[in-house]
Amino acid sequence: MSAARATPATAGDPVPDKTDLRLWLRLLACTHGVENEVKARMKARFGITLTQFNLLAQLERSPGGIRMGELSRRTMVTGSNVTVVIDDLVSRGLAERQRAAGDRRAIVITLTRAGRAAFAEMAAEHESWIREMFDRFPRQRKEDLMRGLDDLKAALRVTLRNSL
Repeated sequence: MSAARATPATAGDPVPDKTDLRLWLRLLACTHGVENEVKARMKARFGITLTQFNLLAQLERSPGGIRMGELSRRTMVTGSNVTVVIDDLVSRGLAERQRAAGDRRAIVITLTRAGRAAFAEMAAEHESWIREMFDRFPRQRKEDLMRGLDDLKAALRVTLRNSL
């Protein structure tokens, strides 16, 4: 325990504004709630993790393939974890490894035909789940919230070391 102790507030002290903390906690609660539901549905319906789905999404966006390091950077998954996830996707026949053109040391990952078909089905269902979860929130409020979050993102860029 630290020797320094907080001094008790006195009657004349201003009450600290907790708005920022409350906002952060609400953003976390919403994000975690939706993420946990999507994870559970993805596992139950398709037998894959959300990380696998996110890697498939990146591969789908890169039809010419993507190097392992870039895949790791885009998904914020460590290199060793990307390797494990790709190993599983390859064993399922959803992705394949190829040598990069012009650099025989580099490996490029691409979706297989089966991977493209499976991802298309997963993505359509994923989108329907998101629509279902957000359905009770009015469209205009969604648009207002997105504008507000865009403003928040821009303001956070000034103070955060990691890019948003």
